[in-house]
Amino acid sequence: MSKTYKLQWTTNAKDDLLSILGYIKKDSPQIANEIYLKIRTKVKSSNFFPLKGRVVPELQKEGITLYRELITSPWRIIYKVGNDTVYIMAILDSRQNVEELLLQKLLKG
Repeated sequence: MSKTYKLQWTTNAKDDLLSILGYIKKDSPQIANEIYLKIRTKVKSSNFFPLKGRVVPELQKEGITLYRELITSPWRIIYKVGNDTVYIMAILDSRQNVEELLLQKLLKG
């Protein structure tokens, strides 16, 4: 039987999600809702198999292997796994300079 992890969203990740949805909602509330459901479903999947996500390549090349990611194109859901909790750290748009955003967000948090 697989271990079940708690999910905990950091303030940073919640802010990222609200920002993404707020931007999209201006043009289409329906699409914003669809994206919300897509991201939430993907995040919940990490609860059962948290190590299925890949180590974040931009951080791995810096020797940081603590963080993993799930892709819901074009968004990258960054998380780390604790003893019994999966911490959602950030949600980033992969069309931006992800390396710079990651270092800023994760080093602050």
